[in-house]
Amino acid sequence: MRENDTEPLVKLLHKDTVFSYLLKWILLSFIIGAAAGTLSALFLTLLNLATDFRNQHIQMIYLLPVAGFFIGFMYYHKGKNVERGNNLVFDTIHNPKDVIPFKMTPLVLLGTIVTHLFGGSAGREGTALQMAAATADQLHQPFRLSAEDRKILLIAGLSAGFASVFGTPWAGAIFGIEVLLIGKIPQKSILPAIASAFIGAYVTGLWGVGHTHYQMGFIPQISLRGVWYSVVAGFAFSIAAVAFVRITDLLSTAFKKMKYAPIRPVLGGVVVLVIVLVFGKYKYIGLGIPVIVDAFHQPASAQDFAFKILLTAITLASGFKGGEVTPLFFIGATLGSALSLFLPLPLGLLAGMGFVAVFAGAAKTPIACCMMAFELFGISCGWYVAIACTVSFLASGHHSIYNAPENKSPKHLLFGRLGI
Repeated sequence: MRENDTEPLVKLLHKDTVFSYLLKWILLSFIIGAAAGTLSALFLTLLNLATDFRNQHIQMIYLLPVAGFFIGFMYYHKGKNVERGNNLVFDTIHNPKDVIPFKMTPLVLLGTIVTHLFGGSAGREGTALQMAAATADQLHQPFRLSAEDRKILLIAGLSAGFASVFGTPWAGAIFGIEVLLIGKIPQKSILPAIASAFIGAYVTGLWGVGHTHYQMGFIPQISLRGVWYSVVAGFAFSIAAVAFVRITDLLSTAFKKMKYAPIRPVLGGVVVLVIVLVFGKYKYIGLGIPVIVDAFHQPASAQDFAFKILLTAITLASGFKGGEVTPLFFIGATLGSALSLFLPLPLGLLAGMGFVAVFAGAAKTPIACCMMAFELFGISCGWYVAIACTVSFLASGHHSIYNAPENKSPKHLLFGRLGI
């Protein structure tokens, strides 16, 4: 369609009326949600194929350093302006400048699949967020959106990406808003965020791509003793969140001292390979979904969450691609499962609390995490999850996996006025 052909539509969408506003954001939300849902369906399908192939040919991990060089070389020559990933998206929302290059989408998709195919320890949400946001930003110029509308566009992209990759539309809608500087988020972004999230999750389902289901089991009625145990667990989850953020940051600083960027993931791949071979910890590579599922049914080893922190921090800090959230689910679920040996709360409940609370502490998104728990586990876990997420969020201070300057500021925190 030529630009002149779209002129009447663009003018209609920019009229200052409630009808034009609704029409504009319904149309844009549908496009964003459909694109994000389709991209997530493609990504999850390829990710499952890569994981299955690696599990059937576990010797693939011997080539992890080679895969690291491929990813590093690819980004060094083709993706320098998009290698900051999620933080580039957040910076663009806070300070809209150039359109995010669409090449971020294929680069992060390929980089993440290669990371998982050869045994890197990483997640998937970062990839979904970047693909959805970069794709959504391409609509900025054709629809002649203002700087304020472009912020809404990117927020809708984040919401759709998160919702579609995890199958949690309400959590995705809230995440797209909460992960940013709350005080500066335009209220007009709420409707597009919700619409895009639900459309994204629905479209992923239309493609026949499912999501993992977790069962908490028995959940006791809340009591003063239950509140106390939830607070204790929340502090433990905050320690894990801070440990993950700090170790990843420290290792990232160390790897960046190597001037030639493609060598960084080579060294990271060698270190991960040595740890896996020496300790025989193959279950900590990739997403680790089977370990997460098992954590809801039997007590996890105390070393499970520690090894996952270490291997994921090395993988991501050295330059491999993927996300942090699924590893945080792994860390939280296994830590909560291990705590069941010391805290008199049901095993599945503690695993589910940790599943979302470590994420809440590391991403500074307690509301989205509570909503995710409600969508995944049911509303009956509400009080326990809310307490654990809030304590983890508060006790973890300013430490965040999303280290764009605006997101690291204490003012970003929901309870920033407390000075925490």
